[in-house]
This record gives sequence, structure tokens and C-alpha cells, in this order.
Amino acid sequence: MLRTTDRSDTGTAASADGSGGGTAPGLSVVVPVYNEEDNVLPLVARIHEGLAGYRGRWELLLVDDGSSDRSAARMAEAIAAHGPHVKRIRLARNSGQTAATQAGIDHARGELIATLDGDLQNDPIDIPRMVDELVAGDLDLLCGLRAERKDHWLSRKLPSKIANRLIARVTGVRLHDYGCSLKLMRRDVVRQVRLYGEMHRLMPVWIATVTAPSRIAETPVAHHPRRHGQSKYGLSRTFRVLLDLLTAFFFLRFRARPGHFFGAIGLVVGAIGSLGMMHLAFVKFVLGEDIGQRPLFFVSILLLMFAAQFITTGIVAEIMTRVLHAPAAERHTPLDRLSDAWREPHA
Repeated sequence: MLRTTDRSDTGTAASADGSGGGTAPGLSVVVPVYNEEDNVLPLVARIHEGLAGYRGRWELLLVDDGSSDRSAARMAEAIAAHGPHVKRIRLARNSGQTAATQAGIDHARGELIATLDGDLQNDPIDIPRMVDELVAGDLDLLCGLRAERKDHWLSRKLPSKIANRLIARVTGVRLHDYGCSLKLMRRDVVRQVRLYGEMHRLMPVWIATVTAPSRIAETPVAHHPRRHGQSKYGLSRTFRVLLDLLTAFFFLRFRARPGHFFGAIGLVVGAIGSLGMMHLAFVKFVLGEDIGQRPLFFVSILLLMFAAQFITTGIVAEIMTRVLHAPAAERHTPLDRLSDAWREPHA
């Protein structure tokens, strides 16, 4: 459940001084916030410093991800101090950074959307430069690369380094820092995907499903040590990222042909089961030995059953994919057409 406060219904992002105009694209800055009461006001001030010379209209969306501290009160103070272009989006409960980021994207009105963490480790001063690079390079997504990352090596840097290499190898989207939350993207592109689970760190992978990987790049950005509060991430996130990576791999390679994925597994499993049964048939009918109590007999039967399940799952997935991607006019079944004809008056 989502509620917003202090939000107008105008069609463009508001500038910090209310004057609007400028030559740069409209910009929405999305910041998920969860229990960052000591960071909210300094962060908002830093964002205004970083965007003080921005040549276009911009807005700041603070997404309160069900904070249980005084983060909400600090956001209200920021709105009162800086003006209505600072807005608060409140989630009824803590839903995670991915859901908070998606909520901000849904409410963003700028041509471009910048995302960054609410812990002051990302530096908003990099945003105007990133806008220039994205526009000049005709990119759809520009990701930050933390060249000098200020985090603990064992709990943050090492798992992140391993995950970055694994993601790049599995997905083919060659980036060096998927975990940096400072990203700049085109609104019309990012709104073609929906973010779930831990997908905010795999955002480049999902955006690569709707645009060319050549339109995704990265640029070095500043990174600062956390000064207030506690990190919300640890080694436990690794398992969630691995599961999301498997999902991303499936969608990248087999979204339009899921039958090939399930069918290939079914054929391999079925081939192994068939070889086992052929061996047992030779033992039974040529050598005359009893096979009823042999473990291979039961394993082969299970493998053949699994093969049938995988193949039928692939067929069902293919049917669902074809229905999903079929034009609306072609989704009527013959029964639907018959019903429509039955309702037509006879001449």
C-alpha cells in the first residue's frame, strides 16, 4: 500500500528555485530511505549543493520505506526548508530497497531518473556530470563505478567483487560495479521493466532486456564512508542475489523460448533414464538376471518421470508465452468467436 504526501499534479518536475526552464532534461532524483534519521537533512542539503547549477527542472523524491525512527519527521523538515520540489513517498511497511526504488520510479516525472542511497555514501555532485555523459553518449542507463570504495573489505567489498564478476559472466552485461546505487536512466526505458526482490542491483541486466547493451555504460563516481547509522546489508544478501541472478539469466536467454530451457533439461534427464532402462533390459532378457530390486531400476523410472515433467512444463510455458505475446486481436479462441456470432442478430 502506497501513500504520497506533499505532491502536486503538474506535469513536469519543479526546479529548486521555482523558476523552471533550462536546457538540460527534466530530472527526478529518487532516494530510498530506511531508518536514516541522521542522514536525511545532510543528504537533502548535499543534493541541493550538487544540483545548484543544474540547467533544467528537477525534483527530489524521498521514499520512506516504512522507517521506524524519526526519518519521516526529518523528511518533513526538509520539505519545509527547501520547498515543494522535495517530496515524500511513504510505504506503509518496510518492503526493501527494490520496492522503494520502484515506487520512486513510478512517481518520477523527469525525463531522466537518478537513484542513490540515503546513507550519504553516494555523492550527488556527480549527477550533473552523469547527465552530460548520458546525453552526449546517447545512453539509456549510466551506472556509477565506485573506483575507491569506502566499505569493509570482508563483509562488503569481497562479496560484491565476486558477485560483479559472476553477474557479468552469466548475463553478458559487462559492468564492474552492479552494486553502486548511483545510476542515471531514461524514464521511458526503465518503466518498461518492473523491479522485484533484490533486482535493484541487477537493474542493468533487466534494462538490457528492453534496450541494447551498448546503450548501457558506467562512469567513475565518488564514494564516502558511512558516518551515521548502520548498513542494512550483510553476507546474507548473497543468497538472494544468486536467486535473482538465476531469474535474470532465464529471462535474458529464454524469455521468448522457455520450451528450449525446460525441454533441454528434460531430454538430457530422459536420455540418462533411457540408457539405464536399456542396460537393465539387456541384463533381464539377455543375461536372465532379476532387476526388480536394483536401485538403477527405480532411479531410471524417476529420471523418465522427471523428463516427462520437464518437457510438458516446457510445452505449457511455450503456449503461455505465445498467448502473452500474441496481438490482442488474435487472442480470441474459436469458442469466443462462436459466442460472438451467436449473439449477433440473424438477418
